[in-house]
Amino acid sequence: MSVTVCMSVVSSMFTSMPDLDKRQLVFDEMAKDPNSKRGPQTIKECLSMEHGVHLTREFIEDTMREEDPEGFRLCDPTSEKIPRTVLVCIGPHQEWSGDGHDKLAAIGFPIWGVRDVWSGKWLGLWVVPNNRLKDTIGYLYLKLVHEYGGVPIQMTTDCGSELVTVYGFANALREELASNLPIDILPVHKFLQSIHNITIERGWLRLCLDWGENVKIYWDVGAGIYNPSDPQHNLKDRFNNHRVRKDKRKYLPSGVSPNVAFSLYHNYNGDLPEQAFCARASQDYGLQQVDRNVISKLMEDIGGEELIRFVLVDLDLPKLSMDNIWNVFQAMLPHM
Repeated sequence: MSVTVCMSVVSSMFTSMPDLDKRQLVFDEMAKDPNSKRGPQTIKECLSMEHGVHLTREFIEDTMREEDPEGFRLCDPTSEKIPRTVLVCIGPHQEWSGDGHDKLAAIGFPIWGVRDVWSGKWLGLWVVPNNRLKDTIGYLYLKLVHEYGGVPIQMTTDCGSELVTVYGFANALREELASNLPIDILPVHKFLQSIHNITIERGWLRLCLDWGENVKIYWDVGAGIYNPSDPQHNLKDRFNNHRVRKDKRKYLPSGVSPNVAFSLYHNYNGDLPEQAFCARASQDYGLQQVDRNVISKLMEDIGGEELIRFVLVDLDLPKLSMDNIWNVFQAMLPHM
């Protein structure tokens, strides 16, 4: 293939890819560099080698400057590193940290998850058809609110456009449940750069090490050793039952599993001062309690369960696992 043809193909790929997808690829690479030492050219090379995507240096630089203007100063080798502070949170459900994970999107596994900042417990972890659709992420947020019966004092995410619906629901529910809480002191939804959304970013690292790389192998060979009856293969439960090492410098619970800290929060200085929350807040948790019937109606109004389905509900499929997924695919192929 001639150089002219190659350049034409690259130009076509760049033009046809939505700006949101291009920006997200740059954000993902920036998230791998918490010290902000990589410049636009390095990001460009990483995208080319790892994803086969060729973005212009100008586009990458503009995106980086918009997302992290301070990062360009920190690219100087003599500059100070990004300051790290100790996470402070007074108890369960005071703050939820949410984000999408795209490392497995290439094989059809976009992920969105939410962690409780105080305990580190994974509250929700979903593989969805598309984790960049605002209604899908809004539905997952409401699904979590419905499951726990309330909303946190604060939701923390990155600045992705898919968070618009979550931001709207969070503000509407705060107005209904606790309009007396000062927004300037206790913001409903806090937007951070991905590299500063520490709780969820640390969780993605463990997910990649414990699960993501294995899934890629299963995908490549078309088979695996997944056992749906084995609780060790329930990823969220396994993470939440894993006892983390003791860290005396850490203000939040350590040396204990997230499930234990979350359930026995009184034993780990997780009591919530009553005066900090509205009268309708739970006395045991930092949740502002909701009417689950109202939340169910909101979930249905924006699209319901169809927003997170991969297949039509009327397909007569067996229970899918890593063991049978390729057999099911081969059986479906003649009908596609």
